Amino acid sequence: MGRFPDTRSDKTPDGGRDNPRATGAVRLSDVAAAAGVAAMTVSRALNQPELVSERTRERVQRAVIETGYVPNRVAGALASSRSKMVAVLVPTVAHSLFADVVQSITDTLAVEGYQVLLGLTGYQTTEEAAVVETVLSRRPDALVVAGTRHSSATRARLKAARIPVVEIWDMSEDPLDMLIGFSHHAVGAAVAEHLLGCGYQRFGQAMADDPRSHQRAEGFNARILAEQKARPDAGIEVITRWAEIPATLVGGRTATAAVLADMPDCQAIVCSSDTLAMGVIAEAQSRAMSVPQTLAVMGFGDMSFAAATWPALSTVRIDGAEIGRLTAGHLLQRFGTPRSDHVCDVLDVGFEIIARQTTLPPRA
Repeated sequence: MGRFPDTRSDKTPDGGRDNPRATGAVRLSDVAAAAGVAAMTVSRALNQPELVSERTRERVQRAVIETGYVPNRVAGALASSRSKMVAVLVPTVAHSLFADVVQSITDTLAVEGYQVLLGLTGYQTTEEAAVVETVLSRRPDALVVAGTRHSSATRARLKAARIPVVEIWDMSEDPLDMLIGFSHHAVGAAVAEHLLGCGYQRFGQAMADDPRSHQRAEGFNARILAEQKARPDAGIEVITRWAEIPATLVGGRTATAAVLADMPDCQAIVCSSDTLAMGVIAEAQSRAMSVPQTLAVMGFGDMSFAAATWPALSTVRIDGAEIGRLTAGHLLQRFGTPRSDHVCDVLDVGFEIIARQTTLPPRA
């Protein structure tokens, strides 16, 4: 079979041999030729700009733009054992709290030249395992993962990776490496303490069916059980109904209907998210139940709309952006510290009860 004749002109700007884009990836030598400098000078201008003059840097940058040159990070990673990439795994970015964490990590790491590889794990350990395997094959310099509950296979794989790992958004007595988060069990207990202080006695919980919501429900129930034992004749009760994930207003309404069907005299409903709480308020309004006089509502997350609703939503505030900044800062420190010399960091960032108009004020 004969070959097609090569009809390209060496001088054509669009397809000729003088155009590096026409014959494959643009090389460092192509940039050097366009800038009229040595390849070593181009390398220094891109990687150690302080070693070349401002005029040379400008010439190299113009040549980079003209040729469309993109540095080969894979080759650089092989030479330096660094990919300059950090994998961040969260259940979803539909929730603004997780979005705030990811954005904060991305912004902080970008200052030092690191990029973020985002993975969505859902709420099941099987989904997380698949994502972890995929991102580790990209050889990231570190991995950030939301939560501390992993399958045994995932824990083994993360430990074997021998890279810094930061678990966020939770607390654990057995962290993989670094841990930055808060206790969901403590959140539940604190919410119960607050609502008991407001004088409520009949409680419902509308909770998304995910591990962290279960922890908050357990903390709430433990505090209510202690109060029942301390005041057995007070009539204090709690029931929990679960909503599908991800949380929606419809899920909040459905869970509220289930609570009220089993506890018509319910005084306060605690939710695992502000989104569910808005569904609770909608269901209460559809039944002509005043909030908070007839039914109090407590959310979680202090999302951007929480303070602007009517009535304004009482909730639990978590500083997701701060968790992101702390996570990125710890990683940047670790990149300069050999792992064998590093002691595990566990940091509890805490939370804040935000009492607004959907709950009565605590009694004196």
